[in-house]
Amino acid sequence: MLSLSGARGGLLDNGELAFRGAPRRSGDSKDQNLVVIVRRREPTVSPIFDTYWRFAAERQEILFRRMGGEKGPWTRDPVLLTYKFTNAYRAADRVSQYLIRRVIYSNDYGPRDTVFRILLFKIFNKTETWELLEDCHGEILADRFDVEGFGRTLESAVSSGASIYSAAYIMPSGPAHVRQPRKHRMHLALLKHLLNHRLPEKLIAARSMAEGYGILRELPGIGPFLAFQFITDLNYSQHINFTEMEFVVPGPGARDGLRKCFKDLGDYSEAEAIRWVTERQVDEFGLRGIAFRSLWGRPLQLIDCQNLFCEVDKYARVAHPEVSGYSGRTRIKQKFSASAAPVSLWFPPKWGINRPMCDQPITERSLL
Repeated sequence: MLSLSGARGGLLDNGELAFRGAPRRSGDSKDQNLVVIVRRREPTVSPIFDTYWRFAAERQEILFRRMGGEKGPWTRDPVLLTYKFTNAYRAADRVSQYLIRRVIYSNDYGPRDTVFRILLFKIFNKTETWELLEDCHGEILADRFDVEGFGRTLESAVSSGASIYSAAYIMPSGPAHVRQPRKHRMHLALLKHLLNHRLPEKLIAARSMAEGYGILRELPGIGPFLAFQFITDLNYSQHINFTEMEFVVPGPGARDGLRKCFKDLGDYSEAEAIRWVTERQVDEFGLRGIAFRSLWGRPLQLIDCQNLFCEVDKYARVAHPEVSGYSGRTRIKQKFSASAAPVSLWFPPKWGINRPMCDQPITERSLL
């Protein structure tokens, strides 16, 4: 009989559990260093798991066709032709590109101004709101942040019927002790409070993405998913440099996508299942004969695969209406509207991928 009582265990890179030291056979005192390997049950995929990879590849092809100057339509997929979906890579999306180009890298901002600008932009996550504040108050810097002046500008916009928050995710109104009649005034006051208490300096000093995430989680009204999105955006800057493969926090849409792509997650959590998928991308594309065009050698990261589960949840509402997620949603709200504007991409220079477009599929080497 094998006893695991008091065993010290850990998770190996291959997904197995290893126990050392305490495990021993009853009555045998010589096996104190016995190592027991317990293989975790892997997720069981559904037919929509195949859709996940094909969707990722085709959505990326649409992007490259547009960048190459091709005239639409850029796909024959009827769902992708009709409805709006984000890009396979989060950093390639319109709002992320605006954040990277205009908010972070439009000037050589220091750490404090960079963190402040990112957080202010992400609170509203709307380019029109940012441009309104710039037009009315000039260059947005931490030392020039006028809570009352910014508040009046946004109040005027709201009174005229403008929407100042993005619909991408809901910014909470905060707990009762910080809540104000207007949500944006609470957010501006909170941001000023964080500046006074050196939040930018604390985030810059963080030694890992998880530590920075933990600092953001302590803020009133900032839940797990929102804190993960914020630390990802802060990590685009030149002052914070963490790997996007450190950890992931699944959002509500991604959880719906996971439910549709897997019959059973086995012994994996939702976050672990996203890592399992991310680390298998070379094999999964290869099994389907798909030459996935990466971002010039940069493979899909945990944040990208998390987002893809969210998008596949939406895609499956039309392509696989017989399969339901947690939310029970059956429609895709936003229709696709083609833009004549040319598409160009620019990424954080530290990634080293801002060079002419080329066809470069993901390989094992590019994952290292």
